[in-house]
Amino acid sequence: MTAAAPEPKENMGQPVPRYDAVVKVTGRATYASDMPLDNPAYAFLVTSAIAKGRIDRFDLDEARSVRGVIEIVTHENAPELKESKLFSDGGYAGTTIQPLKSAEISHDGEIIAVVIAESYEAAREAANRVKVSYTATAPSATFDSPGTTAAAAKGQNAQFKEDAKVGDFAKAFDEAEVKITAAYGTPTQHHNPMELFTTSCAWMGDNLVIYEGSQYVYGLKNGVAEQLGIDPDKVRVVNPYVGGGFGSRGSMTPRTAIIAAIARRLNRPIKLVPTRDQGFTIATYRAETRHEIKLGAARDGKLVALRHEGAEVSSRADAYCVGGTKTTTRLYACPNVDSLVSIVRADRNTPGFMRSPPEVPYLFALESAMDELAVQLNMDPVELRRINDTTNEPIGGKPYTSRSLMACFDEAAKAFGWAQRSPQPKSMSDGDWLIGYGCAATCYPTQMAPSAARVRLQRDGRTRVEIAGHEIGTGAYTVIAQTAADRLGVPLEKVAVFMGDSDLPPAPVAGGSNSTASTCSAVMMVCDQIRQRLFKAVMPDSLTEKAKETVGISPAPTTQAAKSDRPLDIEKAFDALGVGVVEEYGEWKPDGAPLDSFRAMHSGHPRLVGGHQMKDQIAYAFGAEFVEVRINRFTHEIRCPRLVGAFAAGRIVNPRTARSQLMGGLIWGMSSALLEATEIDERYARYVNDNLADYLLPVNADVPGVEVIMLSEQDDRINPAGVKGLGELANVGTNAAICNAIHHATGQRIRNLPVRLENIEA
Repeated sequence: MTAAAPEPKENMGQPVPRYDAVVKVTGRATYASDMPLDNPAYAFLVTSAIAKGRIDRFDLDEARSVRGVIEIVTHENAPELKESKLFSDGGYAGTTIQPLKSAEISHDGEIIAVVIAESYEAAREAANRVKVSYTATAPSATFDSPGTTAAAAKGQNAQFKEDAKVGDFAKAFDEAEVKITAAYGTPTQHHNPMELFTTSCAWMGDNLVIYEGSQYVYGLKNGVAEQLGIDPDKVRVVNPYVGGGFGSRGSMTPRTAIIAAIARRLNRPIKLVPTRDQGFTIATYRAETRHEIKLGAARDGKLVALRHEGAEVSSRADAYCVGGTKTTTRLYACPNVDSLVSIVRADRNTPGFMRSPPEVPYLFALESAMDELAVQLNMDPVELRRINDTTNEPIGGKPYTSRSLMACFDEAAKAFGWAQRSPQPKSMSDGDWLIGYGCAATCYPTQMAPSAARVRLQRDGRTRVEIAGHEIGTGAYTVIAQTAADRLGVPLEKVAVFMGDSDLPPAPVAGGSNSTASTCSAVMMVCDQIRQRLFKAVMPDSLTEKAKETVGISPAPTTQAAKSDRPLDIEKAFDALGVGVVEEYGEWKPDGAPLDSFRAMHSGHPRLVGGHQMKDQIAYAFGAEFVEVRINRFTHEIRCPRLVGAFAAGRIVNPRTARSQLMGGLIWGMSSALLEATEIDERYARYVNDNLADYLLPVNADVPGVEVIMLSEQDDRINPAGVKGLGELANVGTNAAICNAIHHATGQRIRNLPVRLENIEA
């Protein structure tokens, strides 16, 4: 084994190479804009140059004079589309702001025209010649901007149902022996996936095919059908590979139905490839947040009072929020808890899901405050967390299905060398470099959703798995193939997986770290159906419990792949059945899923369950992260030479792909602390650094050392696959660990991200 393919521990699968590795490194993987179309026209977007106001008129003469222009669509001649509710309110859309509907402008970069031409170059040239006259009014850009409005999230956002609280916070905080109050802030951040937000639409009679990178093909299929006013069965979405999503492709953006409607009008396929800067405003982003944390503790470090107040920026049209207090109020033992989440409305495009949407900003505040409390108590921050560890969350008293938080701290601390840390700030240095060590907890809710699968097994062992899952770069093809191979007892190389197509059995959105748990549970169930048919063929009279145990069949799939001391003779079973192929279809839903789960699954409405929402228990994956920072005492340059993370997430199906996910999360967490921020010109509510030259991202030299430790953890209470999900786990808490390390290095407490050298005081 190698570092990239770690030796599996107990309850871990084999670190086999990625199923899609060869096609990707050889360039044979097809993305949305790669799909061949018959005689396509090309679209180019014109976007608003103001953030608030109205369009007075268009001057299109010069644009129409460009050779090859077919049509220019504005609000004056746009196809009529039906409205769709916000995804987080039970709809399909990432925003309810519908471009080309009127002359009114809701945010900077809103789509105001679409140029269609015979070539991409002609469409781009004509778009650049479109002239627009506006009447602009002063926009509200962000927190503290004139004209913004703020109100509690509860009652505005359908998914945010509670401001968690228990006990009497005010009294407990007032009487606490040690207390801190601190304010924190995180900036706007944009996803910037490598694949641009492309869309290709082709009609074949009344049937529409959409080629678009999507994290939810069933949601996109049903959402576009709703906007076009057609039967969802007439829409097919195809995207076998997605060039990164991070949440930006989880809900429907306005562009898709517009392009589909124009393609229908022209009776011609249309291909849209927006520019990088347009991706900042035609898709979603991570909203900026503000937080106030109040912690009260006894002298021994036990928390007696905790309050987390958070505020998030959204658009005028949509009450979107992530509400991370549902996690921060349940992470540690505390008898008196209070919280409040507010939404601030501004003249911006609607934010949306971005990797670990609630936990990245909200745990930054809590884990920074925990470090501040540890300093005030003169206590090791690891020990402070140990004192407040719990097996039951404090709000409802529900037990965690499993909780390996302190085991992660112990493993990571040992690997990092935390014992060598001198606790006093500014006490460690190397020449001109101040050295700081910092740590933080990480966690992410274990979520699952209904999923379906079709599996076909042939006499020679060849297996075909069909599921409308999504390969967004996480290794979904690989873990699904491994699950089928293990469950059926066939060689991995004989398993073929088909995904990324809405004509396949439905799977949930590839978000919330639910994909492996959901899709693999469905595949396991269907493989068990096949095994049961085969065993009944060779043992038709009585399939005893002992026989079931021997062949790995149980009424409900177990967390382990089906093993057998006496393997199934597939050829004999097929002979007994008198067939050459066995195929089964099945639909799986997790415990606690609502009664309408399967209907919702087919209509593109995910029914995610888990985390704190479970009836009698609570399920989270946990981890601990340790970082070393070095700060030049003269230039204030900040370096992060080491990141160490230990994580426990139930069954690890493939340690190779899991390690890759966790490593990427750690690096992104560092990036969110030191580099990433979308700069906003508050005068005009415009994004300034809307490109990959000025939007800072980490490169190899920024993170010389990253160590990932995966703990063995078995949790039989969460789902048949025993998987907790880890795609979003590792980039939570890293930003706090880095700021805690900066305080250790300099004695300076920085509470607003990102940290730049100009923030370091002399």
